[in-house]
Amino acid sequence: MGAHGADASSVDLPNPAEELSQFKNMSFDQVINAIATDLAHFAISLAAAILVFYAGKFVINRLYNFTDRLLRRRNVEASLLTFVLSFVRIVLYFILIVAVIGILGIETSSFLALFASAGVAIGMALSGTLQNFAGGVLILALKPFKVGDYIEAQGFAGTVKKIEMFSTIITTPDYKTIIIPNGGLSTGAINNSTTQHYRRVEWKIGISYGDSVERAREAILEILAADPRVLSEPIPDEGVVPPAVYLASLDDSAVTLSIRAWVKSDDFWRVFFDMNETIYNRLPERAGVSFPFPQVDVHMN
Repeated sequence: MGAHGADASSVDLPNPAEELSQFKNMSFDQVINAIATDLAHFAISLAAAILVFYAGKFVINRLYNFTDRLLRRRNVEASLLTFVLSFVRIVLYFILIVAVIGILGIETSSFLALFASAGVAIGMALSGTLQNFAGGVLILALKPFKVGDYIEAQGFAGTVKKIEMFSTIITTPDYKTIIIPNGGLSTGAINNSTTQHYRRVEWKIGISYGDSVERAREAILEILAADPRVLSEPIPDEGVVPPAVYLASLDDSAVTLSIRAWVKSDDFWRVFFDMNETIYNRLPERAGVSFPFPQVDVHMN
């Protein structure tokens, strides 16, 4: 009874010694025929696997494009759209690979068990990659930024172009493409300038000692008022106040003025650079001031 139970629970595995003895009892022609039969079966399986692989790629591309169109018709955010499409492509290709392996005669259950075991080891080795994936999920869930936002994070600043499974791609103002891992983005500080409709621009300029601060202030405010992009009226709910000029500090070679004005977020950099040039060109003439430069007096006996 016990022996019978043991036989029933045992798994029949091919015995190499028995197979070898079978070949010894076969004639040369029989061996050639057996090998040819096995090769023919393998060739058929290989051809079927190749056919399924390319057919699967075609189907995956169709499903990918269908999902893309469906999500776009539903006005899904661009950040979520990129993430979902990347995830769909990876899942579909994984299913295709498992199907091809099954056609080749490899037990898919054994392959999946091996894949799971390898996944644990790979997961430990690629813990940073898994953290980046989790970071991507958090970014999509919490939405600290979206595609099109201008952000400053991880020492970089630029406009978000794509939010992918493991990284976020931004373009800097000088059109450099920066790829930032999602793990750091999800845990680090992010300055998202686009969430506010308005931003404050600040310039600091130095005038010579003896120049009139009041005349410089009046001239600067006139220059700012002449630019329609500079907001002249307060917007209390947004924290916007009219332009102002302050005496910031008395430095070694100059009296430093701080100029503050509010603009729309989209106009920030254009106003910043345009006003730098305008103040440099017009302020000396309008206010009778000069821009000093550091100098050192050397007295020799």
